Amino acid sequence: AEHPVVRARYRALADAAAYAATPQIRNMATVGGNLLQRPRCWYFRSEAFECRRKGGVHCFAQQGENAYHAVFAHTACCAVHPSSLATALLALGASVELTSRRGVRVVALEQFFTPADTVTVRDTVREDDELVTDVVLPALATGATSAYGKQAEKESYDWPLAEVAVVIERAGNQCTRASVVLGAVAPVPWRAKAAEAALVGRAVDATSAGDAGRAALQGAVPLQYNGYKLPLIEVAVRRAVLAAVEAS
Repeated sequence: AEHPVVRARYRALADAAAYAATPQIRNMATVGGNLLQRPRCWYFRSEAFECRRKGGVHCFAQQGENAYHAVFAHTACCAVHPSSLATALLALGASVELTSRRGVRVVALEQFFTPADTVTVRDTVREDDELVTDVVLPALATGATSAYGKQAEKESYDWPLAEVAVVIERAGNQCTRASVVLGAVAPVPWRAKAAEAALVGRAVDATSAGDAGRAALQGAVPLQYNGYKLPLIEVAVRRAVLAAVEAS
């Protein structure tokens, strides 16, 4: 959150870390622990419900209390991914190093989490005997900028209702490549490919940022009590896109 190199080169990651928890919690926590959090869904956490993530056959949130649950890819499980760092790290193209007695392997973060439509008792591809020993960030293209935004119920440290990390590469003011990843809206960090496409080849301004925000909703299917997340996502994406280019 405060490291000068991270703040200068990977602003989205620094801000995601800063807003993830209080300084006291962050000083006790680890990056690996943040990535490996289990879902916060109250049905998953309760001993009274044998949900799909615990080996059962039902996702009780689909027809239950789902105000804080997923709006994307929730046909198998409605729990949202709990890691804010994962949202930023995925947008930045990070990889995870896993170490065991068998050796070391590196997995791109995009392949690290169990696919949203494949519900198992495991959230990641990490084996029981493997430790997360490093997170590798690639060097960003010259002039690339990033931003992170979070919408929560309280201004103090609170779980996000929706969050977004954006990375923009430009030639002049024209976007040549964009990465837009949403958090707290799907069982995995959710890449908004339509929002990325809405930016590439265009000047990054209020118009294209607004188009990206609307495009980010492509594929969203809100549940009974969480339709409010859609305008939050749209606004968060628009603001993050503009914040990314303003940071240059």
